[in-house]
Parts: sequence; structure tokens; C-alpha cells
Amino acid sequence: MDGKRKAIVGEIPGLRRYARALLRDADAADDLVQDCLERAFSRLDNWQTGTSPRRWLFTLMHNLFVDGVRARKRRSELVAGAKLDTQEVTRAPEQNGVLDLQDVLDALQEVGSDRRAAILLVGVEGMSYAEAAEILGIPTGTLMSRVARGRQDLREILDVARRRRILKAVE
Repeated sequence: MDGKRKAIVGEIPGLRRYARALLRDADAADDLVQDCLERAFSRLDNWQTGTSPRRWLFTLMHNLFVDGVRARKRRSELVAGAKLDTQEVTRAPEQNGVLDLQDVLDALQEVGSDRRAAILLVGVEGMSYAEAAEILGIPTGTLMSRVARGRQDLREILDVARRRRILKAVE
């Protein structure tokens, strides 16, 4: 049992990174990680010894995230809450590299949640298409399509953001 617990604890940094990228709210991300760990520890028997817990944990977290999104949509709080939170927290970065990163993070939040999850698992967490597809519970081809379309959405959003910055500089 201790080996399983240590393996799960070793995956916490990746879980936190994924949760923060999905939610862009440190407190909500920590809550999601906590919920995921609670579920994982309560269901240790579902994880097969000898395999990495990574896929299993990310699947648990993704399912918790999707359940949360569905619940917020039912209560019609998702859009209003996200707009207010991002306006209060954002500030102009001081360096160009940070500015580019902030642009990407902002653009990523405008990408649909299905495509965003696919991009995060493949691009940030470095998972294979097959692993990410299994975590999201979709066929590999669907995942590949979501990643490609998500990347295209990001390019378009970033292009618009850069044009706005140029126009502001000219004014």
C-alpha cells in the first residue's frame, strides 16, 4: 500500500500543473487536486500495481473537472465568474517573454474546454495521443482533431491579440 501512496504523491506536481492550466484559479485548482487525491486514495484498489498512476489520476481529475463544468453550467455561473476573476487578476507583465506567456494563457482560456484539455495533456504534460485519448475517454482520432483545432484556435486568438496591441501602440 505504501508504494501506491508514494507513486500517487509523486504525481501531484503534474496534477497541480494540469488543474491550474484548466481552471486558471489557484484555489480552485488546489480544490480539484484535493478532490482527485481523495477519490484516488479512496479507490486505491482500482489502480493496478506495477503500472504508473499517471493515466489513472489524470482520468480521475478530468472526470471531476467535467462534472464541475457541467454543474456550473446548470447554475449559469461559469461565464460570469470567469470574466470577473480574470479581469481582477490580470496585470501588464514587465518582460516580453512574460507578455507572450500571458498572451498564450489568456488565449488558452478562450479555447473550448474540450480542446483546451486535449492541448494541455499533449502539449504541456507531454502525454502521447493514445494516453491523452484514454484519459479523456475519446478515440485517438478525435483527440488529434481537438489538438489540431485547438492549436488553430490559439493561433487565431493570438493573432487578433497581437493586432490589438499593435493598434494600441500606434494610437
